[in-house]
Amino acid sequence: MKKLPIGISTLSSILNDDCVYVDKTALIHQLVNSGTYYFLSRPRRFGKSLLVDTLKELFEGNEPLFQGLAIHPLWDWTKKHPVIHITFNDGVHTDRAQLDTFIVGQLKKNAERLGIKLPEGLISQQFVQLIEDSVQAYSQPAVVLIDEYDKPILDQINNPARAAELRDSLKNLYSVLKGRDKLLNFVLLTGVSKFSQVSLFSGLNNLNDITLDARYSALCGYTQRELEHNFREHLAGADMPRVREWYNGYNWLGESVYNPFDILLFIDKGQQFRSYWFETATPSFLLKLLKSGRYYLPELERFKVHETQLGSFDVDKMTAEVLLFQTGYLTIHKTLQMGNQLGFELGYPNIEVKLSLNTHLLSELTPTSSHAAQVGFKIYQALADGELEALHHILNAFFASIPYQWYTNNALDQYEGYYASVFYSHMVACGAQTIAEDSTHFGRIDLTVIVENKVFIFEFKVLNSEQSDGSAMAQIKAKHYADKYRDGRELYLVGIEFSKQTRNIVGFEWEKI
Repeated sequence: MKKLPIGISTLSSILNDDCVYVDKTALIHQLVNSGTYYFLSRPRRFGKSLLVDTLKELFEGNEPLFQGLAIHPLWDWTKKHPVIHITFNDGVHTDRAQLDTFIVGQLKKNAERLGIKLPEGLISQQFVQLIEDSVQAYSQPAVVLIDEYDKPILDQINNPARAAELRDSLKNLYSVLKGRDKLLNFVLLTGVSKFSQVSLFSGLNNLNDITLDARYSALCGYTQRELEHNFREHLAGADMPRVREWYNGYNWLGESVYNPFDILLFIDKGQQFRSYWFETATPSFLLKLLKSGRYYLPELERFKVHETQLGSFDVDKMTAEVLLFQTGYLTIHKTLQMGNQLGFELGYPNIEVKLSLNTHLLSELTPTSSHAAQVGFKIYQALADGELEALHHILNAFFASIPYQWYTNNALDQYEGYYASVFYSHMVACGAQTIAEDSTHFGRIDLTVIVENKVFIFEFKVLNSEQSDGSAMAQIKAKHYADKYRDGRELYLVGIEFSKQTRNIVGFEWEKI
């Protein structure tokens, strides 16, 4: 049985150390032969660095490494191009001086590898010299590969002024690529986010953005077929439908894929279903952005955006939905044609992300003193036992545990979606199957929750008064929401009314059908 390539991002290490390799070289050949300037955005730990390293080995003409791979009979091994490989993967970039020093170090490292001596001077001048001299030395146009091009900016994303400062430093570097077509054979920039052309690339408007190109949707990541074929022995005995629900689902208009780091850890840890990818970096900045933007969290399951919203952003114009998509916490579920406009319906890619994100959101939306994690266990047990009065008591006690000062400090008392959002996140985080905005013939159920063959239909209302008016349960019945789930399972109708004045539940009606 071959080894698992966990955390390995160099092709030679994978192949020489007898690790499983999912051959993407046929797609790489198609990419190289279809254009020159490319940009690709993918979330962290998706194999971008391995893609860049594979391209580096190809253009340097390392033929023995590609024996037996799809691209070997298709590549011209007589040509060896000078490859300039710049990566911002290493370390955290703190300020412009530190970043400039780092970039100079990267340029000098490339120059040394290519046998070129760089003069002292501005970064842009050194980069130009590196390209020109390498082309002359190799008698072939150069290849420029820039990995994680945006990491210095994202390292300081919670400090807009500092992020803008680092952006300007990078702008000096990337602007060199403009108008040097005769000197460049191939250019690829990879990263997590796509910054606007104007703010970062200074006229480099010939980059072909293949982020949402269906042909290259599986360029990084493993498709279902690739996973089952290449890791057949490792996945012996696995519950593959459940594996797919937990870890597949990342989609960029083509075939959906698994995050390689995620699924490899799942295999390595004895097929235990856990949040491996999410645990590597909690998105604290995104959580705060969702909180400050007062997003209605159930909408994240079906979040509609215009095509242009996903295209790019900048440090002074950031929205949570765009960052959630670009960083992999939301993915494309459906393409929407709105007249002459194109839009997308976004949602969670899989169970892992949905469960983990909502668990962490609870910690942002409630104080530590509320003990949200412990409450989750009680909620799940109450649902599993069909004990709705117990659920009522648990929720009342939970909201009562949130001190008045918490609402004041966060202005959450003015946020009508807060109560339903916290309730929704609790339902997801406790491990229940949830369907937000569940469509029926007569309307949309606020939230459907399924636990151990029991179905719960929840409707929420936020009232200005301290008294229940019965409107939540009345809507469930008037809209015949129960009809969709009359299939033999235990069915519960639950109407919940929150009071903005008391900041707690004032109405909790339920019926078992």
